[in-house]
Amino acid sequence: MRAPAAASLAADLRVALMRTARRLRAEKSDAELSDGQYSVLAVLDRHGALSPGDLAEHEGVQPPSMTRTVAALAERGLVTRTAHPADRRQIVVTLTDKGRESVRETRRRRDAWLARRLAELEPQERAVLARAAEILRRISES
Repeated sequence: MRAPAAASLAADLRVALMRTARRLRAEKSDAELSDGQYSVLAVLDRHGALSPGDLAEHEGVQPPSMTRTVAALAERGLVTRTAHPADRRQIVVTLTDKGRESVRETRRRRDAWLARRLAELEPQERAVLARAAEILRRISES
């Protein structure tokens, strides 16, 4: 692919992916959760209990910002903070049952929205998107 064509495709894909991601983010079980707060819940669901420092590193934010996010989530009963078993100076953040349910419901809503949209497409369009999903996964992992 020539450079101008690749640049044009990159721009088109960026816009389409960003709009789709924005629309998916709107499908939350709790409208009061910020995207950053939901992201922390999803990380804890995927990886288990973590320190605020580990969460900050994973999310690419500064530790004070993560401390505020964790405090807000704890206040809402979505996470708990407990002393680290090996180092009492640190804390460990754990997802509560309420937090886990919020993650599951948000994922269910997002999957349902996307499934409805995909059902409106022709079979060959869904096949193209299945292949595109594989390619996008490879791009994002490199």
